[in-house]
Amino acid sequence: MAKLFTKHNPIYLITDRALSGLSHSQIVRQAITAGIRTVQLREKQMSKKEIHREALAIRTLTEKNNTTFIINDYIDIALAVNADGVHLGQEDMPVKEARKIMGKNKIIGISTHSLKQALKAQEAGADYIGFGPIFRTSTKDAGYPKGLKALEEIRKHIKIPIVAIGGIIPENASSVLAAGADAVAVMSAILSGNIRKNTEKVLSAIIVGRSLLY
Repeated sequence: MAKLFTKHNPIYLITDRALSGLSHSQIVRQAITAGIRTVQLREKQMSKKEIHREALAIRTLTEKNNTTFIINDYIDIALAVNADGVHLGQEDMPVKEARKIMGKNKIIGISTHSLKQALKAQEAGADYIGFGPIFRTSTKDAGYPKGLKALEEIRKHIKIPIVAIGGIIPENASSVLAAGADAVAVMSAILSGNIRKNTEKVLSAIIVGRSLLY
């Protein structure tokens, strides 16, 4: 199984063409150059044929650069391009059924919005959970912000990695990690503007935040 997240680079980048003005593969190419080592291809508008084509290009890039590649929703495309794993929502295929298809060596992540959902995902065999939204976000309608206290409570009960998502920016990224997240999922904080400079800003803020906390 591919390595999920590292302490030195806990950024989980989710691609978005509208925010960046780039194709998914262009986003990933720039993200890898900036040092990001976990990326998720998320696409709701393109045809599956187009997504597959982009996924193939991304798989080539990520394999060459030791980068973990996750595909949102599409188990068939993830398998077809030999992605490292898939990320599923609450309305998608159950983890146990997805595992039968994906196999034991692939990563399966699940979006969760409550302790009950997080525990269920963990018990079902998920490799990590996404939890949020932590803060208010305009990127995705994911409900009312949960806040850091909810993340701290989730951490007490969940042993698998937690990816915090929702409204995460340089100014709050370190506090999210301090509250128990293993990684921070970002979109606009990286993709709105220069990907390299934005990545440096987020990583720098995390390093400074950690130095102040510890």
